[in-house]
Amino acid sequence: MTLSVPVRRGFSSITSSIAFAALLAALMVADSPSAGAIPAFARKYGMPCSACHEAWPKLNNFGQTFKDNGYQLGNDRDAPIFQQPAYWPIALRITPHWHRESTSATDITNPATTDPVTGLPATTEGQLTTHGFDLTGMDMLTAGTLAKNISFLLVPSADETGAFHFESASVRFDNLLHTPWLNVKVGKFELDNIVSEKRILTLSGQGGFYQGYHFQPVTEDTSLFTFGIGDNQLGAELSGHSRNDYTRYSVALLSSNDGNVDLPNGHGYDTFLTFSQAFQAGSLGLQRVGAFAYVGRAPTYHTLVAGDSALGDGFGQKSFTRAGFFGLWYYKKLDFTTMYIHGSDSAFLGTNTPSYMDLPLGARKPTWNVGTIETHYTWNPQLILINRYELVRMSQQALPGLPGNLGDVDVLTFGYRYYPFISSRAGFAFHNEYSILRQRGVSPINGVDVTSSSLFLGFDFIF
Repeated sequence: MTLSVPVRRGFSSITSSIAFAALLAALMVADSPSAGAIPAFARKYGMPCSACHEAWPKLNNFGQTFKDNGYQLGNDRDAPIFQQPAYWPIALRITPHWHRESTSATDITNPATTDPVTGLPATTEGQLTTHGFDLTGMDMLTAGTLAKNISFLLVPSADETGAFHFESASVRFDNLLHTPWLNVKVGKFELDNIVSEKRILTLSGQGGFYQGYHFQPVTEDTSLFTFGIGDNQLGAELSGHSRNDYTRYSVALLSSNDGNVDLPNGHGYDTFLTFSQAFQAGSLGLQRVGAFAYVGRAPTYHTLVAGDSALGDGFGQKSFTRAGFFGLWYYKKLDFTTMYIHGSDSAFLGTNTPSYMDLPLGARKPTWNVGTIETHYTWNPQLILINRYELVRMSQQALPGLPGNLGDVDVLTFGYRYYPFISSRAGFAFHNEYSILRQRGVSPINGVDVTSSSLFLGFDFIF
């Protein structure tokens, strides 16, 4: 652990890194196939992993179509009773790694000093850096067909301490009325995000998720209301697609619990809608554009459980929305993902005001905008370069008088994944990544900008 005096940092390093990544990508464009693998389906169908993946775990269009068809190719191998007895439809994934985490201005209690007023150890803001060897959690993935046109996905998942939960558990009824336009899924599942956080190529503490999917204004109490479009949700989904999967839609009705079990806020439902269209752009290949919207409700207060410090049920639900559009753009070995999100929350949520109380004077709903650009460059079938830049900009704070940029986020993530071998039996990647994030005015004592960074070197494997 390293402790040092906080330093106010500029963000010019992020800007220069973006420019360098863009220049690097522009210089290296040429034709090449891509590869990568999740081994369970490759073993089942006797196909190369590159049939479904541009780079494990990122899907190509064939892989997306296979997923949308309920993990079916339309042949005898779809049915589990036709599989070889030795086939075991389970994959295990974990990532041993070394990582370094650093935060520029965090609240640090120093036992060597004493506050003259309270007599307690003094607190101050300083840079905190930790580093060492570690483990990620482990996923156990099993998916396939229970019978023709009945597919499933089950993912028991453990955190790094070994505590298990169910990341996904769903059954899907495919091709109802003999058409791919009608499919129904029930259980806990990822929203139909073409820009998928569950198949993201980055793994670090700051860069291993999409900031825009999980952003909430700093004035909100996340113990009352936590939400992320990237989180798996509990509910039912109606979806459909054209035969070639170029046109897709999804409508989901979800419990207002952000995927949590036992109905902690069981007094309403959320709705998620998405639509996308793919098209061929000559020699550039398949491009895709789409839009999505999430309309939800969240509690503004919790009941108290008598004789228990735990919070009870959530009441006083107020609305929040997330809406946006995205594009997947390909040019030979280079691909771009672009995404825009607009978010807004009720003024009650934004100011942490219970619905039975009056709002503070001048309170209004907080609103913000998110921009994301992510590039992948497939140098060859065994090496992919990754770069992503996200920004979050508040357009309206929940309370008047707050700085307009309070809570604004900039985050840059870049790295690479190298696959030493490509096999239908196992997936293995050497993963190096660096991510740096700055958020405006959020240090706990002085209210200065906070810069956090993650350096990640790991071995990502699945078998």
